[in-house]
Amino acid sequence: MDKNRFVCFLFLVIPVLFLHAQESAGPDRRIEAQGFIAWEKMELSATVSLDLAGAGIILPTGRIQAEDVIRREYTALMRPYILALPYDSSSVLGDLVERGEFSFLGLEEAAASARRGAPVLSPDLSRLSAAFTIDMAALGAQFKRHRRPMDMPRVLLPVPAASWTGIVIIASERLPVHGRNISAYAAPCLFPRIWDSEMNLIYERNTLDSADSLRPLVRYSAEAGIFLDTPSGLSPELEAIVGQKPLRIMARGLFGIRPTDPLIDREDALLILSSENNRKLLREGRVVIVLSDGVLREEL
Repeated sequence: MDKNRFVCFLFLVIPVLFLHAQESAGPDRRIEAQGFIAWEKMELSATVSLDLAGAGIILPTGRIQAEDVIRREYTALMRPYILALPYDSSSVLGDLVERGEFSFLGLEEAAASARRGAPVLSPDLSRLSAAFTIDMAALGAQFKRHRRPMDMPRVLLPVPAASWTGIVIIASERLPVHGRNISAYAAPCLFPRIWDSEMNLIYERNTLDSADSLRPLVRYSAEAGIFLDTPSGLSPELEAIVGQKPLRIMARGLFGIRPTDPLIDREDALLILSSENNRKLLREGRVVIVLSDGVLREEL
């Protein structure tokens, strides 16, 4: 077993052994984490809370000690949630680490880079809590390793197409899942793909211009963000991404083990691929996918 695989083995197995030992001795409730993933903001937020009495800490002299405990334990508490983040339609980040396709050190760096709120005491002074927020767009940027964007499919017979300022794909209703006799709500992930109705791949991670590495592959939105009483109908946050005149497309289906990938009509795909300006929108990541409200926030 080479060094990298051995390190990954330790990283994945030791936490399991530790949790088993904890279960055998009874749950340790002195410190815990609660949180959620906000896909519209591309943020993973968590609050780490320490039971002061259970940890043998007395205020006010022990406050600095309590803050140190939270800071030390935060990464271990958050590691399972980071590993469980959906990467694409078939993998979570932990799968990539296990396969040796990504270093767990990158995940540790993502945890360490979290924005930290000021620790606060509960009203009864029994617990000290601190909020942490991980930028998932910055985490996803670690996977953009290509030097130039992937060539897009060529269109032999281009169709007349307006010059749009962005692309909005509406996939907020239950849709049929390709190859399976079921329907489902589209699910978010870090790197969804977009296919046309003939199963041609239109958009994926390597389509992005690597020069803009911090831009997410897509932005997610609820329906409320695209039906506003404004000239574009969009919220200011979405308008900053897809402009005032985006091409709006209704998804016709979904694809993937986890249904993260929208399918669009071939005719809509041609409107994008027939124009150099519109192909550029994909390279710049000016894509919004509209999802059901129920999937945009995931409790940890």
